[in-house]
Amino acid sequence: MQSKIKVIPTTLKVKDLPPTAISMSNMLFNKTGSWRNYKPVYDEKLPPCNATCPSGEKIQGYLYLVKNNKFAEAWQLIKQDNPLPAVCGRVCFHPCEVECNRNDYDESVGIHNVERLIGDYGLRHNLRVKIGIKKKQQIAIIGGGPAGISAAYHLARMGYKPTIFEAERQLGGMLQYGIPSYRLPKNILQKEINSIIKMGVKVKTGMRVGKNLFIEELAKKYHAVLIATGAYKERNLDIPGEEARGVIGALDFLHEANLPRRQAGSGKKPTISKDVVIIGGGNAAMDAARSALRMGAHPKVIYRRTRNEMPAIPDEIRDTEEEKIDFIFLAAPVKVITKNNKTVALECIRMKLGSADSSGRRKPIPVKGSNFRIKTGTIIKAIGESPETSFIPASLLKDNLVCTDKWGMTAQNNIFAAGDAVTGPKTVVEAIGAGKRSAQAIDKYVRTGKVTHTEIPEVKPVRFEQLNTAYFEHAPRVSMPHLEFKQRVKSTKEVYLGYKPNEAITESDRCFSCGVCNFCDNCWVFCPDMAVIKKKNKYEFNYDYCKGCGICASECPHNVISLVEEKK
Repeated sequence: MQSKIKVIPTTLKVKDLPPTAISMSNMLFNKTGSWRNYKPVYDEKLPPCNATCPSGEKIQGYLYLVKNNKFAEAWQLIKQDNPLPAVCGRVCFHPCEVECNRNDYDESVGIHNVERLIGDYGLRHNLRVKIGIKKKQQIAIIGGGPAGISAAYHLARMGYKPTIFEAERQLGGMLQYGIPSYRLPKNILQKEINSIIKMGVKVKTGMRVGKNLFIEELAKKYHAVLIATGAYKERNLDIPGEEARGVIGALDFLHEANLPRRQAGSGKKPTISKDVVIIGGGNAAMDAARSALRMGAHPKVIYRRTRNEMPAIPDEIRDTEEEKIDFIFLAAPVKVITKNNKTVALECIRMKLGSADSSGRRKPIPVKGSNFRIKTGTIIKAIGESPETSFIPASLLKDNLVCTDKWGMTAQNNIFAAGDAVTGPKTVVEAIGAGKRSAQAIDKYVRTGKVTHTEIPEVKPVRFEQLNTAYFEHAPRVSMPHLEFKQRVKSTKEVYLGYKPNEAITESDRCFSCGVCNFCDNCWVFCPDMAVIKKKNKYEFNYDYCKGCGICASECPHNVISLVEEKK
């Protein structure tokens, strides 16, 4: 278990004060010559995990609730911002953990593991969110992927009944057809989607823009239209032989591999050779390689840079390596070798890294005369995607992306856009955050006829050096139970099994609660003048007694109390 605040006697003398408090007191006195120039202020700040979350989750808040065994309340809090916590707890790239201040102490808090448990808890207990007053305005959402689902959910919470138009037979987009079941079980995804539909969201599947659905017509019929079509157009290798049989795109491969049997024409998985080669270093490449392994192949991943430059989520790279999939780094394809228009080998060239390019990574440079061949009957291209915008009016486009202002509005007032169609390929949680912001903008537009928001000043999150870690103990991160290697590769069962409630509580207790009070009583215990007033879930200062010594601020573990200079 994580640190508990040290027990200090309530009757204090100077010798009883911790060294940091004495140092703070001396500093203030020596600098000002008087205790009365400074006063403490209860000043909660921004935790770095909250600041980094693309969907705006109140992470510290739900960790605190889980720590106190309040799972339902934690679910309600997370659902204020994220409609798919059980999904994100499994597939998010969790930038919150990268910024977690605990990284500088031992290990980051397993935030996404706790998020997953919260999401699963809500599904298991059939929890529901409160829906606002019913509104009459009609809103159309084109695309049922993460951005579209998120927008529909937030609009439904506000009281609207939006309609999602989806080209496929099921909602989810890449969540449904791109991410394999061993990472995201389809029953979990469907349960979260169903819970959103029950809020009053209408769904029309089999509706493809440019074929049986047209943006201009929707704009006339509905008060607002949101374009959330994602990025599913695969990039080409631009090498000879690419059109041969046996060369397929990663998204097409994953789509067929993930397609439910009742929807696939023959009910069969895609046919691949045993010696399949995957080209690329992103998440789609990792998913394709691991899916091919589960289909009996012996995949190789070819990437033109080194492991350090791979854009895939580090956890996904690690899991792919653990499943003993081969990587060939610093190599790039130059030609598909064919026989009777069928792939028989891939010719590659060795690369070396030069100076950094526009992506910030070192540019791969071909090594002359280093060509080599890999025997293969199947090549899976996973070098990136781009939005399909051929069906979108040219007046709304710029550089093959939908052009919007910062609120998501396009050049046509009642047409909005969000997600990959605006930004290019991003992550699931970034699409969810974009959908949330677009819902807020649409709500404002249909109510007022315009979209203007008050600028929120930038707030810097609390950093590690601002915390008083003397009150915390080192504690290892709770490991996530998972299937062993032999169990993984013989089925599509979910690899990671999830925390148990007691494990989630233990992990949440590791949170430093950066910048946010967790009622440890330090300020109340240490105040030599009894100037801190302890109330239920709150502390106040009696400035008639306070000398401004700063002990309460210096001994606050979480950097919640600030000292401000009093004006004379």
